[in-house]
Amino acid sequence: MYFQRFYDDDLAQASYLVGCQQTGECLVVDPVRDISRYLEEAQAQKLRVTHVTETHIHADYLSGARELAQATGARLLLSDEGGEGWRYTYQDGHQERLRDGDTFMVGHVRIQAVHTPGHTPEHLSFLVTDTPRGDTPGMILTGDFVFVGDLGRPDLLDEAAGGQDTRFEGARQMFASLRDRFLTLPDYVQVWPGHGSGSACGKALGAVPTTTVGYERALSWWGHMVERGDEAAFTKELLSGQPDAPLYYGRMKLENRGGPALLGEVKPLAELSAEDVKAKLAAGARLIDTRKKEEHQAAAPVGSVNLPDGKTFETWAGWLLTPDRELILLAPEGRAEALRRRLWMVGLDRVVGFVSSAEDLETVPAPPIPATELPQHPDALILDVRAKTEYEEGHIPGARQLHAGRLPWKLGTLPRDREIVVHCQGGARSAAAASLLRAEGFGVLELAGGYDAWAKAQRQEQPA
Repeated sequence: MYFQRFYDDDLAQASYLVGCQQTGECLVVDPVRDISRYLEEAQAQKLRVTHVTETHIHADYLSGARELAQATGARLLLSDEGGEGWRYTYQDGHQERLRDGDTFMVGHVRIQAVHTPGHTPEHLSFLVTDTPRGDTPGMILTGDFVFVGDLGRPDLLDEAAGGQDTRFEGARQMFASLRDRFLTLPDYVQVWPGHGSGSACGKALGAVPTTTVGYERALSWWGHMVERGDEAAFTKELLSGQPDAPLYYGRMKLENRGGPALLGEVKPLAELSAEDVKAKLAAGARLIDTRKKEEHQAAAPVGSVNLPDGKTFETWAGWLLTPDRELILLAPEGRAEALRRRLWMVGLDRVVGFVSSAEDLETVPAPPIPATELPQHPDALILDVRAKTEYEEGHIPGARQLHAGRLPWKLGTLPRDREIVVHCQGGARSAAAASLLRAEGFGVLELAGGYDAWAKAQRQEQPA
């Protein structure tokens, strides 16, 4: 058996390739929309992508399962669990539906679908058995069910997809899935989850890529609660302290359920002149400035949103951009295509070109103000774009908390006749959030160094 993990550091998302070298077949689980990585790996290993599946209808990224199945002619196997409202609504030619206990062979590797609701009602995990070595599963691909050191959150449907108190039924289902499915497996079974540290699909995910059933049974926060049957304590702990869910998750759910748009053959990204950019901006396009925040603050192109090229590019794009506008990248020629492909992760497909320099664009300075100057803005709305858990641990008196990932959907709740001072913990998230507000016509300032700088200034003002 051949096994390969693919990992996206930005969204902390893992996908997997499971192959049989004897027959040349392989399965891809939870693929992203840039399918080139799977095709290249399969070719390098002399494998054909014959099966594609996913653990559930994803909320944090747009699935590439349909894209990969269409490109390869592979069987597309999707969950048929969860009941009305939680089943996929699209049907492609090679699509098949999976129920609890269904098995299929990828060459000599047996894959068994196990219904593990809790994170979502339709969620499946996949037991993997290398049959030439024996008849016992050696690993389980758990998606957003069991992570390293944590569990998939059951409140996302309430937080971002319009659900009403689904979190309590989700917690009950999670408890039953752990008790009746996960903890009945042998301790040696390897656990390969769909996310790692940094994902908003849980609150305390481990940074290592894998664990085992036995390790989680013995050392996880939930193991002893499930084994002694304490569902009430389990539910309380599972639901407490979950991070804010970005509101683009609701859009991802709907698009993944209905079938993500197919990208097909994609033309190279065109380089635009400054005049082209100005014309497109006037027609409603959005410019994405991928330079470092310090460069953006020194000369911010009018109408631009600052999403620096780096680890958080996809995440912040999902937070702050919507798919209804054409997008233009301000990025070096050698980076534009890669960044465009990263935007595919969150369903932002309408990138119409790039410009490599801001020199000929209209720009304005947008310097942040130091924390010591905050008292000079007594009438300003202090907007805290951190997570609610960060806010609860300490905040500037009078500040309003609004997670940056909810900002585009809450613009109508913000004043246009009053100055807004935006901050986060250290200044990175707030720079991106402030750029969106600036592009939308708000009077906005950034607090240099964020809450950390404000708290330090407060300490320095205290008498010795």
